[in-house]
Amino acid sequence: MTNLRIPGPTPCPDEILKEMGRQMINHRGPEFKKILYDITDKLKQLFKTKNDVFILSGSGTGGLEAAIVNSLSPGDKVLSVSIGVFGDRFSAIAKEFGANVIELKYEWGKAADVAEIEEVLGDNPSIKAVLVTHNETSTGVTNDLASISSVVKKSDKLLLVDAISSLGSIELPIDEWQCDVVVTGSQKGWMVPPGLAMVSVSEKAWQANIDATIPRFYWDFAKAKSYLEKGQTPWTPVVSVFFALNVALDMMIEKGLDSIIANQARIAQLTRDGVKALGLALFADEKYASNTVTSIAAPEGLDVLKLLKILREEHDTVLGGGQQHLAGKIFRIGHLGWVTEEDINMVLKSLIIALPQAGFEASR
Repeated sequence: MTNLRIPGPTPCPDEILKEMGRQMINHRGPEFKKILYDITDKLKQLFKTKNDVFILSGSGTGGLEAAIVNSLSPGDKVLSVSIGVFGDRFSAIAKEFGANVIELKYEWGKAADVAEIEEVLGDNPSIKAVLVTHNETSTGVTNDLASISSVVKKSDKLLLVDAISSLGSIELPIDEWQCDVVVTGSQKGWMVPPGLAMVSVSEKAWQANIDATIPRFYWDFAKAKSYLEKGQTPWTPVVSVFFALNVALDMMIEKGLDSIIANQARIAQLTRDGVKALGLALFADEKYASNTVTSIAAPEGLDVLKLLKILREEHDTVLGGGQQHLAGKIFRIGHLGWVTEEDINMVLKSLIIALPQAGFEASR
């Protein structure tokens, strides 16, 4: 089997793939109603929230759009905290719908400066919401969301969180950290194929929703809530992925969230130590290095595209490259969801062989 080590889609256990092969059911019938309620309850456990939770058929980016259109009105002042590609995307969505976005951008590979966020909020009391990416897969950095939340809530602002590649893999107690809208995606740490965005919505977010005037139809939280009360989704759901998610959540709850998070941290440290032992340097500030994806700086002489091609074609190992201006300058090893030490050791063994072929002599 291909050693798929990108930050998503991630590999899926056989029992989850098998569950997707079930025959279709009536998405307006009692069987789906039970599945929907079961999944919703299990997600609340793993999200550590008593807030409303909705399962939307769409990608994580759809979930980010839902967060924006259900919370804001054109002209609302928004602070966007970005440390990479996906932080920029969150900002771009807000701009597209007419928000007045103040952008706070950081050098890629670094985490956001909490003190600076606090300063900007103090200088701009009319800011309504703060957009934050918890874990930035393009750079392999995890923001200190607990501290960011503390300053955002001290200013009594909405906190909208892209947790697509963190929730379920990295500590994020939604209620404790007072996150208002949190978005994650099925294809990340949840061990399920793409197709579902899962979101939590706080009471403060609902209050904002009452006044929000950005047009919305497919992504309307109010519709999702009213249909959930009937045991349905507003629109035709990705039924097969619901089947898969139901099984995946059972597996995660049986293992325990604390155990999962600890295992992700252990695998991440194994990865970081392994690449450094090869003579490579991490791209991300190690103090904030992600436990779901490791970014590696390309040393002088290394042809990253050639390296990825050799790994893919000769070692059946798929890693991620750099995005936008980082293309050819970094490569990334995903280690979230269904991953073992052996998976990472296989990557490291393959790198020992492939790196010299692509222009860099690895340590052994």
